[in-house]
Amino acid sequence: MTQRRGNPDEIQLRIDPIHADVDEEITGLRSQVRRLRNVAQEIEFEAKSQNVLLNQLDMTVMKAQAWLKNNVRRLNKSTVQSGSNHVVHVVCFALICFFLVYFWSKISR
Repeated sequence: MTQRRGNPDEIQLRIDPIHADVDEEITGLRSQVRRLRNVAQEIEFEAKSQNVLLNQLDMTVMKAQAWLKNNVRRLNKSTVQSGSNHVVHVVCFALICFFLVYFWSKISR
């Protein structure tokens, strides 16, 4: 609070002790707000960098899925083509075995 005494050019300033504590609290709050703002800015920076990493990982996974899908398709196509050959080989083997057993039974009589 200000009061004028005697000389009009003089101003006497009296600080209430209660208001002094408030000023100290305000100063403390300002420093805490400043620290919180810095922490929030660091969190924002970290979130943005993590988001970039997640986007890169997402692209890598998408490429790997496409590569895997292509290779599975090629493997299925290869299996279908060679699978019929395997069936022919098994049938030929069975016929050869049948004739060998047949001839062996004829010879051994």
